[in-house]
Amino acid sequence: MTVVLMAMILALLIPIYEAWQEDDIWQTMLAFASIATKTSVMILVVSVLRDDWMIGVVGAIILSVGNAALMLLAHIIKRMGEL
Repeated sequence: MTVVLMAMILALLIPIYEAWQEDDIWQTMLAFASIATKTSVMILVVSVLRDDWMIGVVGAIILSVGNAALMLLAHIIKRMGEL
């Protein structure tokens, strides 16, 4: 159990490093979307291992709605650049 979670945390550090190092806003937003997806999958794994479906519901909501807000923000930034 802990090996799987440690591997997931290590995989989470890759986009965090990329977001920290990159100056391009699109690459940074892509890294944050990747972080949100990986975090929600980690929440789902923990909920299955603990057999706690309330945590799983939160992970599913983050997975389905979290990236939608980020993509809306990207669209707004793109439209502001066209003006």
